[in-house]
Amino acid sequence: MAGTLKRIFGPVALTNTLTTNVYNNSSALIYDSLKQILVTNKTAGAVTFTLYLGATGANAAGTELFTAVSIPANTTQPYYFSGLKLTSTDFLVGGASANTSLTITGMGEQFVV
Repeated sequence: MAGTLKRIFGPVALTNTLTTNVYNNSSALIYDSLKQILVTNKTAGAVTFTLYLGATGANAAGTELFTAVSIPANTTQPYYFSGLKLTSTDFLVGGASANTSLTITGMGEQFVV
């Protein structure tokens, strides 16, 4: 079964709190397969980001996807997945070390259940 290629979320400016909801698929009738995340640093200094897969507004231990990953100044870093399935109960939650210095965008495929 082929999915529909799409931008799943973003671009979203990451805040400096690590409990900000970055993504949630609100429909139980579809699921998303995350293939790529792009993180862009628009500042003149390195900034770190952390991203969790879990509950809304939560960053529980053991749910980390990325922890304090440094993004160099004025660059975009791609991160690839073979297909991270995201359902309506999944949230991507996270933030950056400096408020609104990083933007994050996710691409992948969307499937009908």
